[in-house]
Amino acid sequence: MNNSFYSKEELIGLGFCEIGSNVLISKKASIYNASKISIGNNVRIDDFCILSGTISIGNFIHIAAYSALYGGECGIEINDYSNISSKNSIYAISDDYSGMSMTNPMIPDKYKKIYGEKVVFEKHVIIGSSCVVLPGVVLGEGSSFGAMSLINKSSEPWTINAGIPFRKIKDRSKEILKLEEQFIKEVGEKCVNQSK
Repeated sequence: MNNSFYSKEELIGLGFCEIGSNVLISKKASIYNASKISIGNNVRIDDFCILSGTISIGNFIHIAAYSALYGGECGIEINDYSNISSKNSIYAISDDYSGMSMTNPMIPDKYKKIYGEKVVFEKHVIIGSSCVVLPGVVLGEGSSFGAMSLINKSSEPWTINAGIPFRKIKDRSKEILKLEEQFIKEVGEKCVNQSK
């Protein structure tokens, strides 16, 4: 095993809620509240990523370098075959920016208002580099997002999207579903859904 990634024993020692097989997490990643994080099988999390709060990660997921997932209590759910490119920020929680409350973690809770709502990545979602995902959005199955998109609302399934805020550019091919079917036949259902 490459020394850049935690060993299976080290991952178990971090105290994850659940941890699957073939999980590669960089030793340079920052994990907060591991007991609230579930990770499936065949997952890779690269250098300088931050995982904090309630997070559920499915199977065959890649989270590239410098990405940050802030799940808070509401949570972030990332379903199978999704991909998060580098330098993305995903928020299930946010401060109130209206000026009606104070902000930042150094201020006691009674002086601030925090907004939170679950974020869901359905299967086969991909987001390009430097996107921002805000609380409460559901990224529809097979939707993709160009680099530097602001994802501030839910997306339609099987669409290609980009912009600030994002807008639908065109429909996305569903050829991935045929490839997924071939992949499962080739490697076997047991490999795809290994027991945790």
